[in-house]
Amino acid sequence: MTTPLVGTDWLHEHLDDADLRIVEIRGTVLPPTQPPPHYLSDRAGYEAAHIPGAVYVDWHVDIVEPGSPSYDIASPARFTTLMQSLGISSNTRVVVADDAASVFATRLRWALRYYGHEAVQILDGGWTKWQTEGRPTNDEIPQYPRGDFQARPVPSLKATAEDILQKIETGGMQLIDVRSPAEFNGSESRAKHGGHIPTAINLPRSTMVAEDLTLKSADELRRLFTDLNIDLEAADTVLYCNSGVSATYGMLAMEVAGAKNLRNYDGSWKEWGADDSTPKAR
Repeated sequence: MTTPLVGTDWLHEHLDDADLRIVEIRGTVLPPTQPPPHYLSDRAGYEAAHIPGAVYVDWHVDIVEPGSPSYDIASPARFTTLMQSLGISSNTRVVVADDAASVFATRLRWALRYYGHEAVQILDGGWTKWQTEGRPTNDEIPQYPRGDFQARPVPSLKATAEDILQKIETGGMQLIDVRSPAEFNGSESRAKHGGHIPTAINLPRSTMVAEDLTLKSADELRRLFTDLNIDLEAADTVLYCNSGVSATYGMLAMEVAGAKNLRNYDGSWKEWGADDSTPKAR
């Protein structure tokens, strides 16, 4: 598998690589205490200035299934059509950047890996770091020949509510909730019910992010996980958030720290918390 992160120096040196596709997936998530809409994209920002050669993906429209209340991943056909339109083929190396400390970038990385494309990396620090360092930008919207990408699901990277319900009863699953402490304890919620899935450990995404919006070092992450009694050797770790987005950042952090056997609960709290029948804890 490809190393999950690249730095701005590396990307600057490889901007002209023929087999490279840079994808910008910029946007914002507002707190649940603010009025909706909470999920916003920044296509206008991309069109004004972006990394040379970068294409754009709308994180909460393009790679999700239309009508899904929990923003589930797009169907194989929908995802295939999008990736092909961006000029992505089976041999394309994809680097993803956002302006939100990589939370949207990791969602796209997970989606590509879930659909069988391992050659995908995160620009550590993203558009924010690129811009802060004064690296080249332009407003040219590139057009690439259609790619030959084909989505081939990898079920081992995705968990369902049924998987979790079974493991809560039988054991054998480490659950990680990357939402804020307020969402974890139920004082705030983006769903009908507040709280968290029983047995889950709260690992707020913000605790994994360095001051410059890069991912913390592997050593720092391992210390954090040890303090929270998170087992990097667990046979089955499922991460969740509200819509399976921030959870993918937790997956990246755990992967960098040495963990394997990681799955994303795509429906996350928007699905679990909307269901009257699922068990909940506070």
